[in-house]
Parts: sequence; C-alpha cells; structure tokens
Amino acid sequence: QVQLQESGPGLVKPSQTLSLTCTVSGGSLTTSYWGWIRQPPGKGLQWLGIIAYDGSAAYSPSLKRRTSISRDTSKNQLSLQLSSVTPEDTAVYYCAQDNGAVSPGTQVTVSS
Repeated sequence: QVQLQESGPGLVKPSQTLSLTCTVSGGSLTTSYWGWIRQPPGKGLQWLGIIAYDGSAAYSPSLKRRTSISRDTSKNQLSLQLSSVTPEDTAVYYCAQDNGAVSPGTQVTVSS
C-alpha cells in the first residue's frame, strides 16, 4: 500500500520560496505519475504539477513560472518549490500518486 507524507515549514514569508518534501513508502517514483495539489481556504482543489516515472515534469499554466517539481529516487522523495509566494498561496498542500493515493495534507500559510 502506497503511503505519502509531506514535510516542510508551515509558515512562509511573502516573496520567499515555499519548499515541501513528500516521502513515499510502498511505491516507487520510477513508476507511474506523482504530483502536487493544493486547496486554498474556501476554494476547490488546484493542480500544481506532476512528475512522471521518467523524471519529466509538467505544470499548471497559471503557476508554471513559479513552480518546480523534482524527485530524489534514492530517498523516494518528491519535492515542490513555489517561488515568490504571496498570501494567495496559503493553502493545504497535498502530494499524490495517479492511482489515487494522497497524502494527509499540510497547511502552509504565507504571512509576514
């Protein structure tokens, strides 16, 4: 059974870079697709981007300039970096596998 767990700071200051790590157990980043999703307060889910089994990545057009998704296959970890954050980036962030496995979610607040 695939399990995912995010880690990273819960508070980020405006203009800084939000960095999260997702540790995967019971599965491999070299198979299937893995991605990041977020849910701002009072809003629906927003897809941020995805990384494929071969390491290629694709991003939401609206966030592409600020988003980077990478992986460390030796640690079985998936990473998200979102640069130049604003309070509008405040959300619960999730990592997920394309077969439906989803992490518990981590709250990230952007505030000075």
